[in-house]
Amino acid sequence: MKKKLLSAVLSATMLASVLTGCGGSTGETPAAAPAETTAATEAAAPAETTAATEATDTTAAGTGKVYYLNFKPEQAQAWEALAAKYTEETGVQVDVQTAASGTYESTLKSEIAKTEAPTLFQVNGPVGLATWNDYCYDLSDSAVYKELKSDDFALKDGDAVKGLAYVVETYGIIYNKDILNDYFTKDYAVVKSVDEINSFDQLKAVADSIQENKDDLGVKGAFTSAGMDSSSDWRFKTHLANLPIYYEYKADGIGSTDAIKGTYLENYKNIWDLYITDATCEASLLSSKTGEDATADFALGDAVFYQNGTWAYGDLSANGMSDESLGMLPIYIGAEGEENQGLCTGSENYWCVNKNASAEDIQATLDFMYWCVTSEAGCSALSGEMGFVCPFNAFDSYPATNPLINIANEYVSAGKTSVSWTFTTMPSEEWKNGVGSALLEYAQGTGEWSAVETAFVDGWATEYAAANN
Repeated sequence: MKKKLLSAVLSATMLASVLTGCGGSTGETPAAAPAETTAATEAAAPAETTAATEATDTTAAGTGKVYYLNFKPEQAQAWEALAAKYTEETGVQVDVQTAASGTYESTLKSEIAKTEAPTLFQVNGPVGLATWNDYCYDLSDSAVYKELKSDDFALKDGDAVKGLAYVVETYGIIYNKDILNDYFTKDYAVVKSVDEINSFDQLKAVADSIQENKDDLGVKGAFTSAGMDSSSDWRFKTHLANLPIYYEYKADGIGSTDAIKGTYLENYKNIWDLYITDATCEASLLSSKTGEDATADFALGDAVFYQNGTWAYGDLSANGMSDESLGMLPIYIGAEGEENQGLCTGSENYWCVNKNASAEDIQATLDFMYWCVTSEAGCSALSGEMGFVCPFNAFDSYPATNPLINIANEYVSAGKTSVSWTFTTMPSEEWKNGVGSALLEYAQGTGEWSAVETAFVDGWATEYAAANN
């Protein structure tokens, strides 16, 4: 797992400190590989040298069809519209099904076993590839692979290219500039500029001060609700948990492990305590709070801080927030040197083609992928409507319209070290669920922090062993 910094300021090809082969916004890792059922294997795997050796950007009508199992609910309508446009232009049928948030693994496991299985699906990185490798077509000779800007965005098994990262994303603590700037004018403000918030201690001091003076500021809390239902818990059991893993890997000079030590779990506790204490709701209510609740907290101006990523821009914009009101801070946990830390940047969205599909459907799928990343319609939809940063050549001509992406670029330009998406090395979805359950029990006061530590450390060793047995 190597890390390579690639940057293009204010460009839709913002590429920064990305783990080689690492992988939507839900942070879900496919866990158990499905049995190679009769339904899934009745169609013979095509010869990988003739079915799709060279995709083009056009497909003759009626020579195959595409079934895309989409990972990102927030882009469901945009994908359906893009598929319809492709069908209108080419006559090729493209069906898009979107898994509900937090259900991609179970949906894929179910759909892949059907006679009409997805021809295009995705995995989150090396762990996901280990689960689904036997279903992944080798893309080495495809035209869409040749459009990839760097092999840093290819997911490989030896020399075989099994997945292509189609979006690079960034997350951190999104903040409301208007409310924060108002706070800076107050006598009780502990800092006078967002530039002074460059450590956990400073972040906590500001959040505590906002919480104490929330009535004067007209907010309900410093942070949005940290909902722990399936539409929101991935922000904490996956994305927030990335930080202690990242710093442990960095300290130990490794890129993965079979036994996490939990060196930074006290830091994890500190930031989680901040989220659930300086918040818009009582911690006892978190089991019923959703991702939509958090979005509403932030968009309505009830909270100043909101942990989420570049993908959240569409929802915030749709809820009336202006670009000028949005800022983003790194997630500080009190680690040494964090004043030089940037945002968390990487990918867990790797396109894979189902090698058990018919030769015609494989070709049609490759053609659709190529069209998505080379045509004006495809590039405009992915970079504009969906707000993606896509690591393909054509996107140099499509500047980012998402202000959160431009903020991420500014951190790179300032020389800040992007935090890699080490959560793609988490051993299983079951591990995440164990950590999430322990986090919720602790927040509600029905469990101890020691249970989180046990789920994190012991659970990692158990799940890693089970996955690699």
